[in-house]
Amino acid sequence: MKNIALVVGVTGLAGSNLAKELITQGWGVYGLAKNPKEVVMGVISVAADLLDKEGLIIALKEVNPTHVFFTTWMRKNTEAENIVVNATLVRNVLDVLAPKQSVKHVALVTGLKHYLGPFESYVNTGVLPITPVREEHPRLNLENFYYAQEDEVYHASVRDGFTWSIHRPHTLVGHAVGNLMNMGITLAVYANICKEEGLAMVWPGSEAQWNGISDVTDATVLAKQLIWASTTDTAKNQAFNVTNGDVFRWKWLWEEIANYFNVPFEGYNGSIKPLEPHLLTKAEVWQRIIDNNELQAIPLTKLVSPWHTDADLGRPIEVLTDMSKSRKLGFSEYKSTIDSFIDLFERLREEKLIP
Repeated sequence: MKNIALVVGVTGLAGSNLAKELITQGWGVYGLAKNPKEVVMGVISVAADLLDKEGLIIALKEVNPTHVFFTTWMRKNTEAENIVVNATLVRNVLDVLAPKQSVKHVALVTGLKHYLGPFESYVNTGVLPITPVREEHPRLNLENFYYAQEDEVYHASVRDGFTWSIHRPHTLVGHAVGNLMNMGITLAVYANICKEEGLAMVWPGSEAQWNGISDVTDATVLAKQLIWASTTDTAKNQAFNVTNGDVFRWKWLWEEIANYFNVPFEGYNGSIKPLEPHLLTKAEVWQRIIDNNELQAIPLTKLVSPWHTDADLGRPIEVLTDMSKSRKLGFSEYKSTIDSFIDLFERLREEKLIP
C-alpha cells in the first residue's frame, strides 16, 4: 500500500521541505495548515485551525494517512500558555484520526530546547546544560511545551498502536517565507540592509557563541531523517538529534556570510547587540531596497524573525549536538553548513526576495 503522509504545518520551514522530499520519494501527501496558500506542487492542501477540533473533523473527513508529521508550533507569551496550545494541537489531530485506524507512524519535530530549557533558566540559575547534547539526557525539571507534545504522542501511541519518532534539530536553515524562526532569511535581509546603508554586519550575539563550536540543521536533512525514521524498523519509538553533520565557529561563518554579500563585518567586541530592536526600525530602508531592485513586495516583518536569531546567537554557552545515535542506525545524510546558507541565499535571489 502506498504511504500517505499528513504534514501538519506544511507551509513552515520544516513542513514545506518535508513535503517536497515526500513528493520526490513518491508518497501521497496532504498538507495541513490554517492558510495553505503556497504549498509544494503535488501536495493536497487541507485548511483547518489546529485548535478547532470540530473543524478538524470536517477538514480531515476524507484523509486517511499512514504517517503523520508534526512540524509546527504556536508561540504564546508564556511557557504555560505554550504548553496548553501546543499540546492541544497535537492531541486534536491524533484524536480526530484515531477512529480511522489508518495511522502507522507519528513523527514530531521539537528542538534543542528539550535539553537547554528556556533561555532564562540557565541564565538565572547559573546551571548550564551539558554539551554536546545527547538523546539520553533526562528532561529538565522545568516547564517545556516540547515535553507536553511528546506526552501527547506517547499517550496516543499506546491507545492507537502506532509507532513514533521524535526529532530534535538545532537552528533550522532553509527556505520558507513568513516562518516563526528563520535565521537564514533574517541574516540575508540584515546583510542587505547593512549594504544599503554602508554599514558593517555587526555580530549580535554572545562571546560564547562567537568563539564556541556550533552546528545547525538544514531543513532538507531534517526532512530526510523524518522519512528515514518513519520507514526504518530499528529507528521507531526513539528520539533523534539531527544536524548537518559538520561543526563550525560563528567567528568563521559570520565572515563567510559577510563576504558573500560583499559587506564589512564586526565580530564580538565586548557586549551583545541584539538584532531585533535594530532591524525592526529598518522598514523604510527595506522598502527602498525592494523598490530599487524590483523585489517581491514582502514587508520586513513578514520576512525576518530577529527575536529567534537573537535567542540562538545570544546564548551564553557553546551549544552543539551529538549525532551518534542515528548514525549508528544507518542515517548518513550530511550537508556542509556554508552550503546550507549559500544555497538559501541563491534561492532567495532567484525568487527576487533579496537583491
